[in-house]
Amino acid sequence: MPGQPILSRLPGIATARDYRREWLRPDITAGLVLTALLIPAGMGYAEAAGLPAYAGLYATIVPLLAYALVGPSKILVLGPDSSLAPLIAAAVAPLAVADDPESALALAGILGVLVGLVLLIGGFLRLGFVTQLLSKPIRLGYLNAIALIVVVGQLPKLLGFSVDATGLVGEIGGIATSVARGEIDPIAAAVGVASLVVIIGLRLGAPRVPGVLVAVVGAVVASAALGLTDEIGMVGALPAGLPLPSFGGVDWGDVGRLVGPAAGIALIAFADTGVLSRTFAARRGDDVDGSTEMKAVGVANVAGGLFGGFPISASGSRTPVAEQSGARTQLACVVGAVAVLVFVLVAPGVTSYLPDAALAAVVIVAATALVDVKGLVRLWRMSTVEFGLAIAAFLGVALVGVLQGILVAIGLSFVAVVARAWQPYRTELISLPDRAGFHDVERHPAGHRIPGLVLVRFDAPLFFANGEIFDEYVRSVVADAPTPVEWVVVAAEPITGLDTTAVDELVDLDTYLEGNGIRLAFAEMKGPIKDRLIRFGVGDRFDATHFFPTVESAVAAFQDRA
Repeated sequence: MPGQPILSRLPGIATARDYRREWLRPDITAGLVLTALLIPAGMGYAEAAGLPAYAGLYATIVPLLAYALVGPSKILVLGPDSSLAPLIAAAVAPLAVADDPESALALAGILGVLVGLVLLIGGFLRLGFVTQLLSKPIRLGYLNAIALIVVVGQLPKLLGFSVDATGLVGEIGGIATSVARGEIDPIAAAVGVASLVVIIGLRLGAPRVPGVLVAVVGAVVASAALGLTDEIGMVGALPAGLPLPSFGGVDWGDVGRLVGPAAGIALIAFADTGVLSRTFAARRGDDVDGSTEMKAVGVANVAGGLFGGFPISASGSRTPVAEQSGARTQLACVVGAVAVLVFVLVAPGVTSYLPDAALAAVVIVAATALVDVKGLVRLWRMSTVEFGLAIAAFLGVALVGVLQGILVAIGLSFVAVVARAWQPYRTELISLPDRAGFHDVERHPAGHRIPGLVLVRFDAPLFFANGEIFDEYVRSVVADAPTPVEWVVVAAEPITGLDTTAVDELVDLDTYLEGNGIRLAFAEMKGPIKDRLIRFGVGDRFDATHFFPTVESAVAAFQDRA
């Protein structure tokens, strides 16, 4: 068959062809253990995204099965994630019909398909590098803000009341007002707080025991035994049957308005997935291609979006569980997906006894895992500029909006890059009697200057924003030299770029120095930069006599100039 070679190259098919019998038991065990997290986590993250809880199960089943077939990582677990939930809510809520969960679900499905298409296109164009736009400071600020947004959003459910407010500040104010008015439901709050205590207590005291499963099962049993279904909010029974593609009520205008958010969500989803994929592949001695990973996550998102789901990414909490439970291949995720499917078909009524407060506790604990205060403190000690970027990302996401805040933070990163290149480190070089070569005068102020020679270094590409700064710096060093200057030699190895504006500044500097009887020369300049000088039409002014292979050879030429 013509399609057979393509199918045979799919990672899931390749794994099945080479599957070993001794992997079967650990894969099945890991899949069943994983199920204990997949069900409550999927439902909780769906509610955090403003969607019906059951959508989280559909967004778990279908993507897991799709990724098992096309995904390059053998144990990566995909599904709903706390870092995406606020982005999905921010994109879908303004377009959904009020009090119509089906409208929100249809929009979320379209969003999932669009995210998948963006990732597929990016994968085929090999655009995996775009995740570098999310630098460490941005990710720290973004994830800490997401954690705060998710926790604040779940507190009303945990305590048994609702808040009619938008934005983080509005929600915090609404929560404070409700608490002050005594609107806390004591039964819901007791269930929610007890669930928190169980999850956190078992995580600290008995980490091998699945605290989330214990808390959820305990809440379901307590609700059924004590007859709480009419006293506090419940998740409700799951719809009968399997999800089918349904995008009723969504027009092309809505699709157009979701394209921008889809691109942002795709960036975040692949950034999270790429990091996890590389980390777990390295532990197993495997190598995962970023573009292949991007395409696989794209396929999983398209599949999930078509069948009742919403955008998903790799899970930083469920993937380690699969690994620690002994998962060997994608079969563990297949077992987990099938187990969730069985739950949906066989016991859909169980969730009618699951309190919203217990599910809120699950989401809150998961969201707190995103908090990294130590990382922020470490960043402050390492770089105040990057710490400032992290805080800007945090404030932008928390106060302006999730998607807008990320765009602002990325923009600030570009500004920081330009600022560093605009005002780079530059120094004069001197010689030391006990060391070879030439060294930074700022670090060695007692060094020796060669009379008549100025050596300078400029640690950045030369472009329109810093060409004049370079010119002025060289002139200032010449003016402050203790003896009359005859030569200026630029240690040009750090100069990795050159544009037309900077070339004009070089010509002006050379003209100025020449007018004062000073020769301008370059040492260790890279070939491509020399080629640009020729291409920009100044090769006659800066001929071969202006260039030296090393700083030492330039100094020797100066000393032999007579």
